[in-house]
Formats: sequence, C-alpha cells, structure tokens
Amino acid sequence: MLAQARDVESCKLCFQPALPLSKQCLRYKGGRCRPFRIRYSVSPEACASGSQTDLFAKLGQVCTEMNQAPPSVRKEYSVDIKNAMEALSKDGATPKWGCGLAQLERRNVFIGELSRVGIKKPDLIGKPSVRNDAAFLTTLVGVTSVIAVAAGSLPGDWGFFVPYLTGAIVLVVLAVGSTAPGLLAFVIGRFAQVFPDYRERVLRHEAAHFLAGYLMRVPVTGYSLDIGKAHTDFAEAKLQQRLVERKLSDEEINQLAVVAMAGATAEAMNYDQVQGQVADLTDLQRILQRSEQKLSNAQQQNMTRWAVYSAATMLTKYKKEYQALQTAMQQRASIDKCVAAIEQT
Repeated sequence: MLAQARDVESCKLCFQPALPLSKQCLRYKGGRCRPFRIRYSVSPEACASGSQTDLFAKLGQVCTEMNQAPPSVRKEYSVDIKNAMEALSKDGATPKWGCGLAQLERRNVFIGELSRVGIKKPDLIGKPSVRNDAAFLTTLVGVTSVIAVAAGSLPGDWGFFVPYLTGAIVLVVLAVGSTAPGLLAFVIGRFAQVFPDYRERVLRHEAAHFLAGYLMRVPVTGYSLDIGKAHTDFAEAKLQQRLVERKLSDEEINQLAVVAMAGATAEAMNYDQVQGQVADLTDLQRILQRSEQKLSNAQQQNMTRWAVYSAATMLTKYKKEYQALQTAMQQRASIDKCVAAIEQT
C-alpha cells in the first residue's frame, strides 16, 4: 500500500530501526542515533488498488508528505505523485489530465494573432511592468519629503539633522537596489500587496500555471499564491530529473513552454499590464536553453508568442475548469481537491 511504501529510518551505526532523534542509541556511546532514509518508489499498479475516492486520497497523502519533506529530497516525491496521477488516469478518474497534448503544434505566430485570443495588449508581452517599482519609489519619496519638511520645524539642531537623515533614506534604498537588487525586489513585491487587484491577479496567474500543467500531463506537485515565484518544479516533475541534467526534445519544449507562460497569459487576458511575467520569462528561457536544437533569437521570440497563444487558447477552451480551479485554490484546497474540481466541471 502507498502508506507503507514511505521512508524507512534506522541508525547509520547500529542499524536499529526507527529510533527517535531525541533518544540515545545504546550502541553509540555518547552520541545520538543518526537516521538515514531509504526511498521506495511506488508503482502505478500499487497505487491502483482501491476506489477512486481512495486514489484521490492517496494523491493528497503523497502531496502532503512531499510538502513536509526537506527541500533536498522533494524532487524524489514527484515520482510517487506521477504514479498516483497515472493510477487515477488508468482508472478513468482523470480524463482531462493530458488532454491538451493533442492540440499542441508549434507554428509561426504573429503578434496580431494574440489579440484574437483575448490578449489585451500583445505588444507588452515580454516587457516587464514598472507599475510596482514606480508606485514604491513615488510613495517613498513622497513620505520622506513630507517628514523632512515637517522635521524642519523642530527646535535646535534637530531641525537641521532630521531632514537630512530622512532624505538619506532614499539614497540608502537606491544603494540597496544597486548592490542587492533581489532584496529590493522582495520589498517591492510586498509593497505591491497594497494594490486592490493583487490577490485576484495572483490567483488567476497561479491557477493558469496549475491548469496548463494538468492539461499537459505534468504531475502538479503543489501551488503557491505568491506572485513572481519561479516554476521550474513543473519542468522537473515532468522530466523526473533536474532541468540541467539533459537536453529537451521539441515535444518537451512545447509542453513546458506553454506551462511556463500560462500565468503571464492569464494576466494579459484580464489586465493591461502583466506583473508576474518576469519569473515566467525566466522559466521559459531556462527551458529553451536546454533545447536539443539551438534556437535563434527570432525563433525564441516566436516561441514566446506561440506559448502565449497556445495557453490563451487553452484557458478559453477550458474556461469553466479554470474558474472551478480558482475557486478551489482560493479556499486553499489540497492538490487532490483541485484535481477533483477540474474533473467534476
């Protein structure tokens, strides 16, 4: 059974089974019993025993265990998630898993075609939005200016030094942006949450990644409602190995490109500016760099347009499933519940 095929722990020195870390190993004087883990993969046949309800429960169990596992071994759990999904598909419980593969056919896509599939401003695809940056800097300068002017009325030396110190805050922020841009990007990302469309935008973005991965037969190992997060975990779950370990075929490139750009596509279909496309474009670039056939700049640009076009077509065709998935994710539903929401629509 799936629950019995998990990790086995024993002492590296005495091989006593499953001693808690808080206890001393009797055969290791003065030290603590040090566990090691042996991974057992679970075949689809082992997962396939039981009803569909049991199969969905097994999928949820594996996903929960993966989220609780250390980051260094989480990739290994994707094997069990894939096998659990294969068992559900074999049982006929997930007919929509991978149904988007038949519609993939790479071709040249012109920017005008993106408007016909619902993209509001196709010319902004690939151009990072500066809305959050501009709003953050404007707010920072405005607030510090008001404080500096107000502090000028303080008595004595305070009225001289405080305005200068307050004005220095802007210089410090600019210095941080030059030396540690990632830190400044994190702060701006948190600041962006003040926008009223933030939560809805993030939900649309992440649900699109989830649905595209599901329709591309990618074992979805989890989701997050934090915008701007990279999604190479989709690629590695699909390949069952690290993205850097081998080259990708054209078929794999097509599938993973659509998954990578699905979030930005969902935003572009509902908003004029796309806030989360930097991470998506980064994922796409990593995928294209692993192509067996080197792509020219023009081919990469066309690949980006084609991935957006394909993702938009898919989100339109499976609109009801997309809306049901958003509802489930908004409620922080588990992976098995999200899958059920897609299939029951």
